[in-house]
Amino acid sequence: MMGRQKIDQGQLFYLFNLEKRIPSGHLLRRINPIVGRILAGMREKLQSFYSEIGRPSIDPELLIRMLLVGYCFGIRSERRLCEEVHLNLAYRWFCRLGLEGEVPDHSTFSKNRHGRFRESDLLRELFETTVQRCMTEGQGCALKPQCCPNAPARKIPRSIHQGARDMARDIAKTEAYVTSRHERKKIEMLFAHLKRILKLERLRLRGPNGARDEFHLAATAQNLRKLAKLIPMPEPSPA
Repeated sequence: MMGRQKIDQGQLFYLFNLEKRIPSGHLLRRINPIVGRILAGMREKLQSFYSEIGRPSIDPELLIRMLLVGYCFGIRSERRLCEEVHLNLAYRWFCRLGLEGEVPDHSTFSKNRHGRFRESDLLRELFETTVQRCMTEGQGCALKPQCCPNAPARKIPRSIHQGARDMARDIAKTEAYVTSRHERKKIEMLFAHLKRILKLERLRLRGPNGARDEFHLAATAQNLRKLAKLIPMPEPSPA
């Protein structure tokens, strides 16, 4: 027997808790506490880039959170990002918009990002803060203690002599070289992840500044995804 959907389409009021609709393991729920701490002092840093007169501008924290959504989920188009944040409950929750908060227009979004964010170098600070947090959680470079900072530098002449080739072969057999190769592979995998998962096959923004902004945001998204796996979720509070 075919069932029928028993919902009164004429109901006017619903009890809806957006917080409870976001799964505990969702990426945005896991990175939300981290992003909150990183963005804590952002308004003070940006204060000098906003005028005291005129219409209120878009909340800079909202713009940053929307950018992180875009780079975490491979949404490259700002027009599409605004549409997705408008429709997706998890995105709305992460951006602190609730059910009725207004999503900025994509043109205003672009203007703010290209202007104040670039002038304040905020994206670089955001990236460096997430790197520092990764290092705190034990994700620093594994080769750093093995770099022998006190050893004198050895100059290997560029030549075709057999001695140089023998030296290269000997180095390739060492444990340090194997470790170095392993670390290089991890870096290459990060670039592959940028291309395949975060959709950074090619740069969308023009010029050196645009490339810098894209890489800062993409690398920040990668580090946040790592931290989401490293940092345990807090126990849910009893109802």
